[in-house]
Amino acid sequence: MTNPTEIIPGVIFYSYYSAQRKEKVAFMENNTLVMQVSGLFTLTTASQTVSMGQGQMLLIQKNQLGEIIKTPLQDADYQTIVISLKEDLLRQIALEEKIEMEQKYTGPSNVLIPGNDFLHAFFQSLLPYIHHPEEPVTHAVGMLKVREAIYLLLNTMPSLKGLLFDFSEPHKIDLEKFMQSNFHYNIPVEKFARLTGRSLAGFKRDFQKIFGQPPRQWLLERRLAEARHLIEQKHRKSSAIYLDLGFESLSHFSHSFKKKFGHAPTG
Repeated sequence: MTNPTEIIPGVIFYSYYSAQRKEKVAFMENNTLVMQVSGLFTLTTASQTVSMGQGQMLLIQKNQLGEIIKTPLQDADYQTIVISLKEDLLRQIALEEKIEMEQKYTGPSNVLIPGNDFLHAFFQSLLPYIHHPEEPVTHAVGMLKVREAIYLLLNTMPSLKGLLFDFSEPHKIDLEKFMQSNFHYNIPVEKFARLTGRSLAGFKRDFQKIFGQPPRQWLLERRLAEARHLIEQKHRKSSAIYLDLGFESLSHFSHSFKKKFGHAPTG
């Protein structure tokens, strides 16, 4: 199994895996374009589950939490190319092309892109950089490739303009509903605040009003309560659930569980 390779640091990545991986995505800060070279990619967010196989492409909207399952198939390992479409470049293109958004984007957060020769040829053009990692790619060349990807996306699906060039801040959403759906993600409180459209101070203030506890205390207790339910009612093993519930290690989970309930988790 090989870890993801940065073709352009922080911008273009290539992943190869020979065994299934399940990843809790902490926070997708930028719009992201994914090309599935081989294997199966499945993304699950609070509102969508999207899968794609060989040759398919997916545009993932920024500011999301999600879980990704990367599955090699019987006849092929898992391979994917990921491009981070950073906001500073998108803003520059919006200025150059005089793109103005009058309404906030309300379409699906994750969009499968119809395949065409131009996009497939674009991703083929990245393969020499992947196959020759010993020859570094200049930042200027990397940014040209990302620009090309953005223009090809707009040519393929003009409606993506609303997703790509939406520079508004996340709107203030239902805090209680969001936290009950996403408590199991192991991300900093600051990221939860941003995703709910609040400053950190506003998030903590609203959180205390709704839950009667500080965020970190509530998150720990909510995760432990869910763990107890899964172990006692669903007969799940501790080793199979602790990562899915936002704990960083089995020992941390076991210690917290025993401190809360007076006995070690028996699953």
